[in-house]
Amino acid sequence: MNLRSAYDKWHQRIFDAGPDNDDALSPWYQLVHEHLGPLSGLRVLEVACGRGGFLRQMACAGAHVTGCDFSFAALRIASSKLSTQGGLPLALLVQGDAQSLPFKDESFDVVVSCETIEHLPLVQDSILEMYRVTRPGGKLFLTTPNYFNFMGLYEIYARVRHPDREDDQPYDRRQWFPEVEKWIRRAGWEILKTDGTVHQFPFFPGRNPVRWHGLEANRVVRKLLSPFAFTYFVCAAKIRIGEKSLRIDGPSF
Repeated sequence: MNLRSAYDKWHQRIFDAGPDNDDALSPWYQLVHEHLGPLSGLRVLEVACGRGGFLRQMACAGAHVTGCDFSFAALRIASSKLSTQGGLPLALLVQGDAQSLPFKDESFDVVVSCETIEHLPLVQDSILEMYRVTRPGGKLFLTTPNYFNFMGLYEIYARVRHPDREDDQPYDRRQWFPEVEKWIRRAGWEILKTDGTVHQFPFFPGRNPVRWHGLEANRVVRKLLSPFAFTYFVCAAKIRIGEKSLRIDGPSF
């Protein structure tokens, strides 16, 4: 079975388990929504849009939205969520690989990538592609798991205790926030802000981790603790050439 077929089966299984589930309510999407700002009139691409819940939310906010995903099953499910009463789609859906996006240079004002890069074999290529398709001055809103926390310690324990354990998804990388920031900067982005959410504690083996919601209730506390959050958030910008040279050379008098 190839990776695309594996993800088709995974998306269908997740959808069948909860067809009424609104994936836009996932904590990573809620965090991105908090930072996005007004979207009306903007060209927005969601890379690995999955089953389409956040696409619908952004389209309803007035954005011109395109969703791209590797999985035909995910796009089929997303299509069912994005039809208006008149039968017109709220967003354009395109099948494609995040590591080689099927779009022209500088096509979008905003690129969103949630819980995606950890599932890509060529993560640097994907972030370079996101940079390529973003116009100068445009922004990237990205979330990905971070294992600089108790979940990371538990992963080490689990791999020693259960070396044959399989991940839920067909491909899954373990990483921590300095790596994520390095990949983003290396692609040419300038990081504007970082944040994080989901503080989990795997206290009881064989049970779901305990989430401490109180650590996320206060934005200041959440920001301070973001390096230890399981979901790490980065907002970055594609700096215009003139702005980049000013930042490098400094002001001239």
